[in-house]
Amino acid sequence: MDATGRKRIVIVGSGVAGSILAYGLRDLGNVEVICLERATTEDHAEAGTGLNVGPNAIKALRLYQPALAALLEAESLPWLSWRISLTGGRELMNLPLSEVADNPGIRIRWSQLYALLRRPVQQQVRFGTEVAAMRYARAGEAGPRVVETLGEDGSTEIIDGIDLLVAGDGRYSKVRETFLGRPQPKFLGVCIFRLLLEDARPDLVDDYEQWFNGPNRLLAFRIPGNATYISGSFPILPEEDVPAEAKRPDVLRALYTPADGPSSAQCAFMIDAICSHVADIHWARLQEAPAEFCDSNRRILLLGDAAHPMVPTLGQGATQAIEDACVAAAELRAAFADAADGSIAGALERIEQRRRARVEFVVDFSRQATDTMLAGADPVSGSLAKTGPDFRARLMKLYRDVSAA
Repeated sequence: MDATGRKRIVIVGSGVAGSILAYGLRDLGNVEVICLERATTEDHAEAGTGLNVGPNAIKALRLYQPALAALLEAESLPWLSWRISLTGGRELMNLPLSEVADNPGIRIRWSQLYALLRRPVQQQVRFGTEVAAMRYARAGEAGPRVVETLGEDGSTEIIDGIDLLVAGDGRYSKVRETFLGRPQPKFLGVCIFRLLLEDARPDLVDDYEQWFNGPNRLLAFRIPGNATYISGSFPILPEEDVPAEAKRPDVLRALYTPADGPSSAQCAFMIDAICSHVADIHWARLQEAPAEFCDSNRRILLLGDAAHPMVPTLGQGATQAIEDACVAAAELRAAFADAADGSIAGALERIEQRRRARVEFVVDFSRQATDTMLAGADPVSGSLAKTGPDFRARLMKLYRDVSAA
């Protein structure tokens, strides 16, 4: 609580979930919102590559934060379809999202998404601020939580009297590790790499598509700014890092070139781009960890990747962060509107009740959809199965079953 008696909320990280939560609470007179972001105001201009945001996130924003939904939709490209082929050109699936969703998703740059979400909450965000330490309050400090920060100029500050500490600091969350322990990741045995190609060929790559050569997958789509986002994956041993040899251009070319004929024009374009820009590629391994939403005292709230790291197969990482933040803002607003108690603990309990089953479904579905990317997988039968009623029913649940206010 601050000196004026307002509840004090500190959000660590102004990424997707942190920015949307700050936006949802920004106009509450009885709440002080402080968002700590280690990036400077310019840093997000170079952040990341590209991403697709699922129709369910846009539906959630339209329900809870329609102005933000309109802003994102105006500054992005629509995600309207999902196509799967072999790298030689044989089509396996071509699904208009309108058949399984109530609205399109979007395609956007990470940097643009950050900039758009942070713009309305700049007064709440302290950019260039690193969280040096977090703890329970000591004698002489206002509790229950305290954060020590380090500014880019070397200055330090102690922020105490924190009624609610929110982890919006991603998959490797310092908040989660400090108060709930470091989660044990589970690796699926798949390497994934990402490349932003500042050259679009909409005649070859436009909306969301995937291509397989055995279990080796390419994924690409066009994003604003005349750019193409390309992602690739291939199996590795679950316990090993990405082999250095696998990062060589000749090895990557072989992974995606069909043995029984030439690559399609689309895949030839992507393979050439990958091999020409190996130095610009970001590498990672598919992993997930158990979901956690809050501490036992209901004074720490985890959102997005800090709460539920999941594999990106269905593009639900940022999407679920948006759903999280929409529900969290609604529940906290309702709690703070009740001047009699303003129960933070009760709000966090309701957030977890509303989100846990939904998130566990999404995490499980994302893992199951990775079946065609695992060692020994048959992408033909696996992709054709995704055209069937069971997979379509789960897609409908994913894209349409968004919790209403």
